[in-house]
Amino acid sequence: MIDFSGKVLLLTGANGMISRAVARLFYGQGALCVLTDLDGDGVARFAHELDPDGTRTLSLRQDAALAEDAERAVAATVARFGRIDALVTAAGLYRDRLVSEMTEAEWRQSIAINLDGVFHSCRAAIPHLSEGSAIVNIASMAGHRGSYAHAHYAAAKGGVLSLTRSLALELAPRIRANAVSPGLIEGPMVQPLIAARPELIQNTPMKRLGTAEEVAGVVAFLCSHLAQFVTGETIHVNGGLHIAS
Repeated sequence: MIDFSGKVLLLTGANGMISRAVARLFYGQGALCVLTDLDGDGVARFAHELDPDGTRTLSLRQDAALAEDAERAVAATVARFGRIDALVTAAGLYRDRLVSEMTEAEWRQSIAINLDGVFHSCRAAIPHLSEGSAIVNIASMAGHRGSYAHAHYAAAKGGVLSLTRSLALELAPRIRANAVSPGLIEGPMVQPLIAARPELIQNTPMKRLGTAEEVAGVVAFLCSHLAQFVTGETIHVNGGLHIAS
């Protein structure tokens, strides 16, 4: 039901677990994929794994905190594929730190990557987004509820939610903008949290962790024709944990 044949995806933070699932799904449905990440070598290896002959992918190093990197990524995308049909911002930084122990540099680094980075990529891409295109920003349940020892991350993700709604107002009706807020998703990042708070699984109505593929499916839906009347919304992917605790 979803066909991205000939559509151009620009995906930031593309070497992450959820991002890789997004890239695989879009590529599998025919998309042309521009994959960027701070780990330039890692994302290049992933792009080669996805598309060995390189005809439908382009990998780039991008520091999400730098406006000039966002502009270069967009320029390279347009030079290679002519336009952008879907922008998915997934670059992020998640580190433990209590506010009482947090340095100004740590605060600013988290905001720069998790919030400023979304702004930089969206602003750079807007002039090149095609009619009917979509922006999907990866937020987090932390942006709705706060998060113990992750105030900088939660604050940034809360900003992403507000930025997304503002983009939806500014860009309609040509372009849609939505957010996805993952909860506890299987992977290395969540394991220390589950070890410290095993009750989180029991408190989740679905009684399990989510998967990167389940998040990717929601991202694909929001970028597809199936969601063409959906904008300014946030879809939670957390097995009901957000409403249950």
